[in-house]
Amino acid sequence: MRLDTEEYAYSVEFMCGRLGVSRSGYYDWRSRPESATAQRREELKLLIEKAFDMSDSTYGHRRIQAQLDRWGVSAGVELVRRLMREQGLVLCQPRPKRFNLTQAAAGQVPDLGGRDFTADAPGEKLVGDITYIATGEAGCTSRRSSTVARKR
Repeated sequence: MRLDTEEYAYSVEFMCGRLGVSRSGYYDWRSRPESATAQRREELKLLIEKAFDMSDSTYGHRRIQAQLDRWGVSAGVELVRRLMREQGLVLCQPRPKRFNLTQAAAGQVPDLGGRDFTADAPGEKLVGDITYIATGEAGCTSRRSSTVARKR
């Protein structure tokens, strides 16, 4: 965090006084080279971004970490997760396939039974049901028909 940029409203002297550090200590810290840990994190960020782009934004932190292992780079899963979050890398999960076997009716469907399901005797009114059962095979349906016989 640099204290002498335009985004801060206070001077370096004021902020150093509030933080309890000397101005010379601040300027010495600012001129130091980047630490080895920070350099490694930057290198990891580049490799993570490369693996993420190669996967078309579909790999999460576990797969990215496995890819880094294949490349011979050791990094923990949590470090990869944290770096991905810092970079704003969010995986694109494909939407699940939705099967719709019926087409919407062009208009209103006529109510031929008049919503009256009572019958005087068996076999007078027949009711059918077509149910889709997801089995992984295309077009698997179950057709059931039953006879409605209820007394009024």
